[in-house]
Amino acid sequence: MPTLGIIGSGNIGSAVARLAVAAGMNVVIANSRGPETLADLVAELGPLAQAGTVEDAAKLGDAVVLSIPLNAVSALPDGLLAGKIVLDTSNYYPSRDGRIAELDDSTVTTSELVLSRLPGAQYVKAFNNILAHHLPLLARPAGSADRSALPIASDDDTAKAEAAALIDGLGYDVVDAGTVAESWKFEPDSAGYTRLYLADASTPDDQLMSSDPGTTPKAKVESALASATRVNVADRLF
Repeated sequence: MPTLGIIGSGNIGSAVARLAVAAGMNVVIANSRGPETLADLVAELGPLAQAGTVEDAAKLGDAVVLSIPLNAVSALPDGLLAGKIVLDTSNYYPSRDGRIAELDDSTVTTSELVLSRLPGAQYVKAFNNILAHHLPLLARPAGSADRSALPIASDDDTAKAEAAALIDGLGYDVVDAGTVAESWKFEPDSAGYTRLYLADASTPDDQLMSSDPGTTPKAKVESALASATRVNVADRLF
C-alpha cells in the first residue's frame, strides 16, 4: 500500500490527506508546529494516517505533497526532498509572502522558484489551482462521466507520470500543462485558476470560499490552458 507524505496541514494539505485515506493510501502528515498539534486531524483521518515530523513525511512518503507558504520553502532542511517525487501546491500571494522581485518581473514562475530551492527533487506542480473545499466534492472514481481534471506541470516526464497516477487514484483526471516554465497558465488570476471549478463562474470574490463546485472535465481544463495569457504578477496584491 503506497504512503503519501504531506508537508503542510493547512487547507490543501488536509484536503489531499482526506482524499488519500479515502483511496486507501497511508498518509504521514507534518507541519512546522510538531506532530502533537495534528492529533485531531489524524483522529479524523483514521488508522491509515499518522502525524510525524517534516523529516518523517519526506522519508516515509513514496511521494510527497508540499503544501506550505512560498516563503517557507527556503527554510526546509537542505536535501530533504532530494530524489523524491514532490507535488508542490505553492502559489505566490504578495500579501502573505511579501514582494519577490523575480516573480514580480516574471523572470521565473513560482514553480521555477520553488524547484530552484529543492535540489534533486522530482518536481511536479499540482493542486494549486483549485479551492480546498472543492477537492473532496469533485473527486470521482475513474471512468465516472462527471469526473473533473487537474493540470500538472513538470520538466521530469517520469515524475509527471507518477504524479498523474497518484492524482488519478485520488479521484481526478489529469491534464499535462507542460513544463514548470509554463505553469503560469494555472497560477492565480489565470484562465486555469480556481474559477474554472465553480458551478457559477460569476460568483463574487467574497463568496468563493463557500461556493458550489461544478464538474470540470479534461476538455474544459485544456481549453482554459490554451486560452491563458500570462498575468502581470507585479499587479497582484493577494
